[in-house]
Amino acid sequence: MGCSSSWANEGYLVAINIDRGQDFMEEMRRLNNAFGIGIIQLNAQEIDQSEILFSARTREELDWNTIDRLNANPDFKNFLGYVSEDMRLGKTKSPFEEVLKGQKFEDYIREKSILELSR
Repeated sequence: MGCSSSWANEGYLVAINIDRGQDFMEEMRRLNNAFGIGIIQLNAQEIDQSEILFSARTREELDWNTIDRLNANPDFKNFLGYVSEDMRLGKTKSPFEEVLKGQKFEDYIREKSILELSR
């Protein structure tokens, strides 16, 4: 978590199944305190009912050395270009992944064996 979280302004780990046992939750709290990574328990059947277990810490200072190294990756460099343009325009027009809803979402999570949905 330390390396990838060092360049992010704010970051979350999202999982469907999270052990709520005391020992595990204490370790998640420790990692959250140490690295600032937030934890979200995703409710794949009712996305709006997902729960933030630990809030991410927003970084005031970013690790520009790591960002510069990431910029050597053409995909990441393109991503940053898209984000910059979207911020300048005040809207998203870049080729980001589609947000799936309804039947498309259900089909995707079944196809990827993310969750068995009951009908």
